Amino acid sequence: MSSLSGQFWVRGHYSERFFLRNPMSSDLHTEMVQAVESRRNFAIISHPDAGKTTLTEKLLLYGGAIHEAGAVKARRAQRKATSDWMEMEQQRGISITSTVLQFGYDDFQINLLDTPGHQDFSEDTYRTLAAADNAVMLIDVAKGLEPQTRKLFEVCRLRALPIFTFVNKLDRPGREPLELLDEIEQELGLKTYAANWPIGMGDRFQGVYDRRLGQIHLFERQAHGSREAIDTIIDLGDPRIEELLDQELYYQLKEDLEILEELGSELAVEQIHGGELTPVYFGSAMTNFGVELFLQSFLELATKPAGRNSTRGTLPPIHPEFTGFVFKLQANMDPKHRDRVAFVRVCTGKFEKDMTVTHARTGKTVRLSRPQKLFAQDRESLDVAYPGDIIGLNNPGVFAIGDTIYLGNRLEYEGIPCFSPELFAFLKNPNPSKFKQFQKGIKELREEGAVQIMYSTDEFKRDPILAAVGQLQFEVVQFRLQSEYGVETQLEMLPYTLARWVAGGWAALEKVGRLFSAAVVKDNWDRPVLLFKNQWNLQQVLSDHKALTLNAIAPVGAGIEPDKD
Repeated sequence: MSSLSGQFWVRGHYSERFFLRNPMSSDLHTEMVQAVESRRNFAIISHPDAGKTTLTEKLLLYGGAIHEAGAVKARRAQRKATSDWMEMEQQRGISITSTVLQFGYDDFQINLLDTPGHQDFSEDTYRTLAAADNAVMLIDVAKGLEPQTRKLFEVCRLRALPIFTFVNKLDRPGREPLELLDEIEQELGLKTYAANWPIGMGDRFQGVYDRRLGQIHLFERQAHGSREAIDTIIDLGDPRIEELLDQELYYQLKEDLEILEELGSELAVEQIHGGELTPVYFGSAMTNFGVELFLQSFLELATKPAGRNSTRGTLPPIHPEFTGFVFKLQANMDPKHRDRVAFVRVCTGKFEKDMTVTHARTGKTVRLSRPQKLFAQDRESLDVAYPGDIIGLNNPGVFAIGDTIYLGNRLEYEGIPCFSPELFAFLKNPNPSKFKQFQKGIKELREEGAVQIMYSTDEFKRDPILAAVGQLQFEVVQFRLQSEYGVETQLEMLPYTLARWVAGGWAALEKVGRLFSAAVVKDNWDRPVLLFKNQWNLQQVLSDHKALTLNAIAPVGAGIEPDKD
């Protein structure tokens, strides 16, 4: 923690010295404290097909944000999932772009960041996690931890995010709950606390036991889980248990609880906030069993908006001056208007419509005249926002991912790096009459980070090089160029599998001289990048040129470099 945060921020409270140096009216101070206390911001991460989109829909259902859940499997009935708004997502039934969903529950304001589950879009997920205060890790009860779940967990660990685990699909046969807890602890090195415990599984899944309140929740199924589950609540010692619950399930529950009490971890909020312990919840998003219980517990245990690392240290969220950073750009959320939206995480202070802020990267002033509250594809105007909130700003080419905007004294937040792609291809436009549309599409999709784009250093090869983590990214770019810009394209695959950025830039590369086992290209920021066919070629170049330093992660284009610790 920085010296600044150490002086002013102690166990969730602000010292008198902070307010003496950062005066604000008592009314504004009270307003800010109340706003921060009531906000919860989280991202959902999972392997594909774990039920992430369905869980997102059900959280919106219980929050009153939608009246009927449009689960992915119900699309035949002409319903669609709120979070999957892009045409290609609706066609394939997968999430391929992150979205923001803001809604209220009781006295809380929730910012839910829905991330793509598919591994080809892990960079989009990484950017989204940069704006999150908590993460919900979704696991399929039959499959347990899967490769993408492990990968995303490591990203959460890098960012020291508190992690809440929801074990899904208890309405289907699966692995033993105790076995899953052990897997999380052994493979992730993360202590677990079973916040609730399932009663039965598959066709016999009848409900969950809330360990914290000592209550059994028995659920009645609703058609397709489109509405809230009917919940019967009884205490563990209530004599009605014999009538309402199968005797075998009751005795199994008592036996499991004895094991948990003897061997399981205790609930420690400080360990949750430190990313050392994960509360585990069991349920079924499809049938709504356990979803509202999870939401209530999460809101109580999750961390509220926290300070973020910047060039001025870690400012607490109630710092009086507004600051925020851009973590995502999205083109054509409204195809009729060809709009471009910058997603901004409010970090400190109170955001107000029409305020004029400074753009840290360019030093220019920008008036924020049309801010929007985001709910997937739907948006509405807003007048104010507070730390933890995500706002949408119109982006006429002003913002880049990682940009900081601020009032008052200058600062910049950590930037968001690009990772090494593994697939490369020239993107060709076979129709010269579509040149302008092609260029515009490439520019806007590049800005939003849908794919990395590089260029050959050979001036006769002007076609952009798409650089992607997975094949599906190529398909999305081609699909969107066709559907949003009216441009058909062709791919010419290149034989490379690794990209490395040259530390020291072009000057360092010139000292090396000619390279025989690598292709030299330039990225969007005109920085030299070496492409290699395989790991052996990379090692050969490093062996031949000891002075050459190569990085698998690109230097950030905007913002300060994240700490390497």
